[in-house]
Amino acid sequence: MMGMNPKDLKKAMKRLGMEIEEVKAEKVTIDETDGSKLIIEDPQVMIIKAKNQPTMVYVVGEPKKVEETKKKEEVSISEEDINLVMEQANVDKETAKKALIESNGDIAEAILKLKGS
Repeated sequence: MMGMNPKDLKKAMKRLGMEIEEVKAEKVTIDETDGSKLIIEDPQVMIIKAKNQPTMVYVVGEPKKVEETKKKEEVSISEEDINLVMEQANVDKETAKKALIESNGDIAEAILKLKGS
């Protein structure tokens, strides 16, 4: 397939029942489980759909790893905030504290999350 122009490649893939959609993206960010991020500036992004196959997303570009500067566990949470969330969401102390950590100390977000709104 080397040397095949993109138009011919798309036609060939269509004959095989594959559909390619190009996405015009400025940046792709991948959040890793350790809190760091992979950022790809000006990527080439394609969504490929094939019959009876899961949709595939291809991202082509140079990734840059960015370490998370402040992990969620390092957020400063006061007893007053915990008590407020406990009272408003009608939950125990550990649940309130965990919700505040997950919402980076945002009281309103923690309460809404716990109330299921």
